[in-house]
Amino acid sequence: MNDILPAQMPQWHHVEATARRIFRLYGFSELRTPLVEKTELFQRGMGQDTDVVEKQMYTFTDKAGASVTLRPEATASVMRCVIEHGLLGREPVLKLYSIGPMFRYERPQKGRYRQFHQLNVERLGEEGPLSDAETLSLAYELALACGLTGVQLEVNSLGCAACRGGFTQALRDFLAARESLLCGDCRRRMQTNPLRVLDCKVEGCQAAASGAPVIGDYLCTGCREHFEGLLQGLRVMQVPFTPNPRLVRGLDYYMRTTFELTASGLGSQNAVAGGGRYDGLLAALGGTDVPGIGFAFGLERLVMLLGERESAREGCFVAVHGAGHVQEQALALMSELRRGGVPVEAALEKSFKAQMKNAGRSGYPVCLILGEDEVASGTLTVKDLRDATQVSIAREGAAGTLTDMFAWQGEMA
Repeated sequence: MNDILPAQMPQWHHVEATARRIFRLYGFSELRTPLVEKTELFQRGMGQDTDVVEKQMYTFTDKAGASVTLRPEATASVMRCVIEHGLLGREPVLKLYSIGPMFRYERPQKGRYRQFHQLNVERLGEEGPLSDAETLSLAYELALACGLTGVQLEVNSLGCAACRGGFTQALRDFLAARESLLCGDCRRRMQTNPLRVLDCKVEGCQAAASGAPVIGDYLCTGCREHFEGLLQGLRVMQVPFTPNPRLVRGLDYYMRTTFELTASGLGSQNAVAGGGRYDGLLAALGGTDVPGIGFAFGLERLVMLLGERESAREGCFVAVHGAGHVQEQALALMSELRRGGVPVEAALEKSFKAQMKNAGRSGYPVCLILGEDEVASGTLTVKDLRDATQVSIAREGAAGTLTDMFAWQGEMA
């Protein structure tokens, strides 16, 4: 687990603000669920044979003797919330997003920690390919809007229960002849969930899966038409994509559409987002049989890819040259600026030299200098800390003048 330090926060704020803007454009509303849920929720929702449930969950017994788990992913929690509060009874199509921490006990990798953060999207109530295309478009546009480079969208269809059985048996038969190449986990998965073998990163398992049957050859007519409709929808929306017949997801609830977004800068572990369709999940958790699709972005990886961003910090630092009534005038000025929506800081009890040094380190683009002459003339000296230029402005209405001068949005606007 890791700390997120103040110097890193501009990247996080940028990503979260961008996400909320894009989600609003697509009509999604924010939802927040607890960090702790009953263990059974994730066992039923994600599948007993998944790596997350078997190996990675932080599970413990509470004081009442109940088994509870720190949420390892958001979808099951969101489905529980939708059922519990009857949200689908109010909206025939429900579009939700959430931002928050998840917990998995897994081997740390670049940009991956045991407490990690996700942007999570869920869309319930539609089952056609066009809703899938719009959801994938949302994920792609969000990646671009955040500033990622080399973004690629890979898509596949996992079929449905009616057609996946034939593929599963064909894959199991194929792997049986190569069982000696598989890791211990995949030898077990070969019987319980052979699709997971295709997702294994162990070199021997990848070699064993080379040349394996592809699910596209086994899709029923409905699933094939759904997948073709998705691809056509992406073309119409001008979202570039690459079909990947080997792409699977690690959780049991996925069906039909599955996808992954990758970006340059992380080496071989370059996925930043993934998701897919999960019709039947809500019913499996005790709700009505309503179709759904969703995805999640890993925030740590996304922020790492963006690199350091200069803080576009709005506001100013106030430095006083004098004491007594000059300091009091500075306090009054700071209150007026804040009420006008301008962030402001000061170190009024330090020497003027120390105040100017603090101003240079503050990250603000502007320093307002207030001394005896400024108080007497009803003015302020405005020093642009980026190029050291200075101008004088009227003290009255300073908040509006500064906002216009520097094109600030205003924290309280």
